[in-house]
Amino acid sequence: MANRHHPSVFLVLVTVLLSIHCSEQLQSSHSQTLLRIQQLLNFPAALSNWNSSTDFCNTDSNSSLTVVCYEDTITQLHIIGERRDTPLPRNFSIDSFVTTLVRLPSLKVLTLVSLGIWGPLPSKIARLSSLEIVNMSSNFLYGSIPQELSSLSSLQTLIFDNNMLADTFPHWLDSLQALTVLSLKNNKFNGSLPKSLGNVENLRTLSLSHNHFYGAVPDLSRLTNLQVLELDDNAFGPQFPQLGNKLVILVLRKNSFRSGIPAELSSYYQLERLDISSNSFVGPFQPGLLSLPSITYLNISGNKLTGMLFENLSCNSELDVVDLSSNLLTGSLPRCLVSNSSDSTVLYARNCLDTTNQNQQPQPFCHTEALAVGILPETKKHKQVSKVVLSLGIVGGTLGGVALVLLVFFIVRRGNDRSKTKNPPTRLISENAASGYTSKLFSDARYISQTKKLGAVGLPTYRSFSLEEIESATNYFDTASLMGEDSYGKMYRGQLKNGSLVAIRCVEMKKRHSTQNFVQHIELISKLRHRHLVSAIGHCFECSLDDSSVSKVFLVFEYVPNGTLRNWISDEHARKSFSWTQRIGAAIGVAKGIQFLHTGIVPGVYSNDLKIEDVLLDQNLVAKISSYHLPLLSNMGKVRRGNSSSGLKNSSNSKSVKQEDKSDIYNFGVILLELILGRQIKTVNDADAFRDLVITGTVSFPMCYFLSLPFLSLFKFVLC
Repeated sequence: MANRHHPSVFLVLVTVLLSIHCSEQLQSSHSQTLLRIQQLLNFPAALSNWNSSTDFCNTDSNSSLTVVCYEDTITQLHIIGERRDTPLPRNFSIDSFVTTLVRLPSLKVLTLVSLGIWGPLPSKIARLSSLEIVNMSSNFLYGSIPQELSSLSSLQTLIFDNNMLADTFPHWLDSLQALTVLSLKNNKFNGSLPKSLGNVENLRTLSLSHNHFYGAVPDLSRLTNLQVLELDDNAFGPQFPQLGNKLVILVLRKNSFRSGIPAELSSYYQLERLDISSNSFVGPFQPGLLSLPSITYLNISGNKLTGMLFENLSCNSELDVVDLSSNLLTGSLPRCLVSNSSDSTVLYARNCLDTTNQNQQPQPFCHTEALAVGILPETKKHKQVSKVVLSLGIVGGTLGGVALVLLVFFIVRRGNDRSKTKNPPTRLISENAASGYTSKLFSDARYISQTKKLGAVGLPTYRSFSLEEIESATNYFDTASLMGEDSYGKMYRGQLKNGSLVAIRCVEMKKRHSTQNFVQHIELISKLRHRHLVSAIGHCFECSLDDSSVSKVFLVFEYVPNGTLRNWISDEHARKSFSWTQRIGAAIGVAKGIQFLHTGIVPGVYSNDLKIEDVLLDQNLVAKISSYHLPLLSNMGKVRRGNSSSGLKNSSNSKSVKQEDKSDIYNFGVILLELILGRQIKTVNDADAFRDLVITGTVSFPMCYFLSLPFLSLFKFVLC
């Protein structure tokens, strides 16, 4: 019986021996290919140990050589040589080299660096169809990148740094949807970048430094995974590129950019390295860049950026390098930069800062240069005059202008008393609100026309947003985007597809209505656009799938990045930097904002519960009222409580202010006092105590001069 099984055993042994023989043949084929590569590369030092007896799949790896095998096939080949300056001899044939290379069909990773390889890259390299990573940097390749590489559907990394490749940017790269790293640094590419580059959505690294590219950078905002963008030493421009906000490294140095820096750059919270030096960027520098949570390297040198720096600005403690030199900056160097200068590099020469260090320019130089390029804010044109006026003590005249604004408000309010009924229509807009408009409001057309001239300056057109846009802007209402919550709902920080930052209020409806019921409200909200208001730029309805009723309303406002007015005057250090001229400007701004709310739209918006915390400052320190009375919110049944609207608590238990048309003026008076004192006014007794200081002459000259005017009597009326 055993004899009957001998043929079967024999067959098994033969099969095993044939299998081993075939494996040895395959291994021998790969070995011969590698030895041929060694010969074609002129026996580089990295391959000096290779010979006919080498077991290539079991050799020790090092920094210069790695061979990785899988099931007796070579999947990875890394060779790093030392020929950085000299190419291979003339008898080298890149065509023969690539022909040999494609005999390793299972290659997934190919690294051939500093080996002196020269010539145009043959298209047959695309026969290595499994390639995922290709790195042939620091060679002498010239010509163009063959289009046949577009067939490599698994290709994730393509690196050709430090070669002599030319031609235009490969227009077919958007077909490589798996591509995550593209690096073509230090070549001779030219022309502009194709718009299709913005479609390579998995791209994480894009490095095109040191080429001859020019023109506008295409919209890259759809590249939401992009973390490294290096475009330095080209001729890109003139506009700052549209980018996603997940960047870690952004290098735009030495190009032809001539635009301003977009405000949303200050929200790139993952940004570690920012270099926009040696361009012609204009407009205000954003101090918020110094305090980005991840920033370690910041270089804005060699531009024409303006703005005033303050000692109390905050910085990231991990900043290693800060270069602000050769701009048009004024003010004082932030203390945080001075204190870190021993552990880091801080350069700020050739500005107009209030320091004798590092070769500063005289103040008129920055003023003149800013005027020459047309970037000086209008308020700064009178800066020198304002200093003279303040030095002569004529600040009272300017403050008298504020008094005039208050008197205008008071007269308008008195006039409105005669035309208002006991329950004015502006507190609640109903479906027939138009029938409640008074002839007095329509007669104020001259005010409306004047305020509308300022209404939409620098703002996009008011529009309706889709729910998808709102979700995308807030990253699907990520908690990281949540700014706060009050009785009216949640407020989110968002970023639109065009890169602009917005604040989005989510208002949940207690009662369900159709969208038609909100027409009057939206019409009013769309008019709330003014230089001194945090202006509305759009809305969105979220409707129930059951009955199409509105379940949520999203109100989209402009984003104001510079904090509250209280923060700028209450902190001990900030008070020194927020001058009397700036405080006057802020007061006038608040007054103009209130005037617009009362007379700039029909019907007017009253009882706005104004507090100094509700006044925000934009990047140019322009005051904007952020909290005002929206009837849409009141209709939700969340009406403000009576005494809270004044912003004061009367320690003498006096009656609360009931006249809604006067409450804004009352609160404006409180804001003015807080601007002067630099601290919060909590009770009417605080205001009386301040008046006593004025009478006794205890307060400083500008305050005393201000309150010695007849304007003080108006304060007595408003506050007492």
